[in-house]
Amino acid sequence: MKPLEGITVLSVEQAIAVPFTTRQLADLGARVIKVERPETGDFARHYDKSVNGMSSHFVWTNRSKESITLDLKAEKSKAVFESLLEEADIFIQNLAPGAMERLGYGTEDLHHKFPELIICNLSGYGDYGPYRNKKAYDLLVQCEAGLVSITGGEDTPSKVGVSIGDIAAGMYMYSGILTALLLRSHTGKGQVIEVSMLEALGEWMGYPMYYAAYGGEEPRRLGASHSTIYPYGPFRCSGSDTVFVGLQNEREWVKFCEQVLLDDSLATDNRFDSNAKRSQNRGELRVIIEYVFSTLSSEEVLQRLDGGKIANAKLNTMREFFNHPQLQARDRWRDVETSAGVVQALLPPVNIKGVESVMGSVPDLGEHTDQILRDLGYSKEEIDGFRSENLI
Repeated sequence: MKPLEGITVLSVEQAIAVPFTTRQLADLGARVIKVERPETGDFARHYDKSVNGMSSHFVWTNRSKESITLDLKAEKSKAVFESLLEEADIFIQNLAPGAMERLGYGTEDLHHKFPELIICNLSGYGDYGPYRNKKAYDLLVQCEAGLVSITGGEDTPSKVGVSIGDIAAGMYMYSGILTALLLRSHTGKGQVIEVSMLEALGEWMGYPMYYAAYGGEEPRRLGASHSTIYPYGPFRCSGSDTVFVGLQNEREWVKFCEQVLLDDSLATDNRFDSNAKRSQNRGELRVIIEYVFSTLSSEEVLQRLDGGKIANAKLNTMREFFNHPQLQARDRWRDVETSAGVVQALLPPVNIKGVESVMGSVPDLGEHTDQILRDLGYSKEEIDGFRSENLI
């Protein structure tokens, strides 16, 4: 039995944050019914065509779901939607603030009508406050949370290369839902959950926030290097390869000098004999490190680092990550069906002994509409009528 087998999730979702949440629930065996607009569907379906003609974002966040198209603005569709709500354990949405209320499905009304339903609202900035109606795309939330101010090079603030605001909010919504299910098992009552992207990402900004607010100085923006620990970041080897090194303490610094740089004297050099001094004099130290590394291939540098038990990493491209030997050795890939053929997908990172994650197909737009409606008791004639009126 899957952990969430028997749980039904009804989701009015789009983009990344909520689809990422509901995919986690589907991975654990929940039935996820994804409500999409007729004809166009979730706009994330159209971000790109890189996965055999499908969107990479959509393939990533939508496996194992059922897709129903339904025009929620049409009065005739409301009976269908309310029938789905009656069967659901969880309702989750990330439409614009106030959109569900305008459709007649405000949180308070739903909570009163379906007291056992877990109602989940995900937004950019929360359901009240001066930013409530402000558009909240991932880049913009990264800016508002201060993440862009500490990411990138000294002269070039940069966004994180994935939708980290969406991911943070999606994961907090996921853990909140699991908590609400546990609470409902004790009380028999549903809960109302609210998560905002700003507050979710803000939680992840704890260290630089405290550093700046109480230390009186903003963290330095140093690309892939650490603002306060050194050496910690990228260093060039012979050719164009880059190796990343991470030192955490003085014991590792001594080993680094002895076994990697092959220069014992650097360990006690008064310019570098504490992390604070190494960070302050990082320009001088970088020249020394890269002079040694320039005579070595990246493989030779990594061998020295591994020999000294110094934390390190190779800078992989995304294609190299896709073929990462550690993932292959741990059998982390599974086949997932799509209408455009089989694609590879990573297993979820949480491993539960005896439980295999659901790795179902990525649904076409409206693929399950007819079956869902039949399960609700609608006849073929009624379904054909809905379609002729463009309600589904």
